[in-house]
Amino acid sequence: MTNRHQQTLAECLAYGLFILAVLSMPAFLDEFWLNRVAKYLVFGLLGAAVALSWGYAGILNLGQGLFFGLGAYMLAMSLKLKSPTSLLQGSDTPLPDFMLWNAEPGARAELCCISDTSFLWLPFQWQWFGLVMGIAAPSLVAAMLGAAIFGKRIAGVYVAIITLAMVLLARLLIIDAQPLTNGFNGLTDLGWLTVAGVEFDPYLVRTYYLIALPVLATLLAARWLVSTRAGLILQASRDDPARARYLGFDVASYQLFFFTVSAAMSGLAGLLYVIASEFASPTFMDLSFSISMVIWAAVGGRASLLGACIGAILINTVAATASESELLNEAWKALLGLIFVLVVLLMPRGLAGLARDAVDRLPAARGARDTARGRERA
Repeated sequence: MTNRHQQTLAECLAYGLFILAVLSMPAFLDEFWLNRVAKYLVFGLLGAAVALSWGYAGILNLGQGLFFGLGAYMLAMSLKLKSPTSLLQGSDTPLPDFMLWNAEPGARAELCCISDTSFLWLPFQWQWFGLVMGIAAPSLVAAMLGAAIFGKRIAGVYVAIITLAMVLLARLLIIDAQPLTNGFNGLTDLGWLTVAGVEFDPYLVRTYYLIALPVLATLLAARWLVSTRAGLILQASRDDPARARYLGFDVASYQLFFFTVSAAMSGLAGLLYVIASEFASPTFMDLSFSISMVIWAAVGGRASLLGACIGAILINTVAATASESELLNEAWKALLGLIFVLVVLLMPRGLAGLARDAVDRLPAARGARDTARGRERA
């Protein structure tokens, strides 16, 4: 068996074990931990989205939270209008109650004025619209942003700076548009997602599978995508864009496509997170959160979608456990920083790199044993 076949077999085994572990969680966990693991799976999908952009396309996006936050807000707006306890009373159309609280004092008595300025909320009274926009809106924003960036052949640290500026700008817009978005408070008191008359309580087993199955399907689809011809061309463009252009490939188009796919994955993660957590907040677009996603991918291995996914799950599990410990309650962030520094220094390719090295040593070790045995017989 060649080294390449051995790597492929090991990767298939890793994916199989991961899928089995995810699907079997309801048999071992209670409702509280099942909901928590569902959130960690969403973060795992975010880690894979960063790995697709950073590891495979060579695009360091420090504003991934922009796409996650957009996906979250799109569905949260629909679920807000599904909650009978958070609607504006006296209005002919379903509108959130915070619009009255945040309205100008002179306009509070005139609901018609509020309705006229809240037309952006009206399509979200249909839940399917919020679900579609949860993926479509981040994809559209990424396509426009990517067309401007890659069309001008902007690369490297400049892409990171632009995406960083975009996520900060989006956060400021959401906070400043308080009458429409509830500002710092975000969207809370949401209704449950309802599909074909079935409500998905965030703490039920069926809700866990509603989140886990799209995460697994998206992860497998992304892995298939990077193994296609387009994915191989993208990786070649990442390593040497000038040579790829010389060979006739439109590098900008490949970068734009995968950048948009990464944004769509983040948007899907955002709407799934709202199902599990029942809120959307401008903190989703904090710079620290976007940088955390990069750390997840680095720890798991940015050159591996599954590694980045597992890295995100592990880091968030460690963070939650440490923050709830009396001993580490005040130092858990320092602990995470230490883990990241150690990974960068000792494991620059992350956990996935260690796994690949272990698999690479197997044929060498077997060959060494066979050689030693041959010498003993001789």
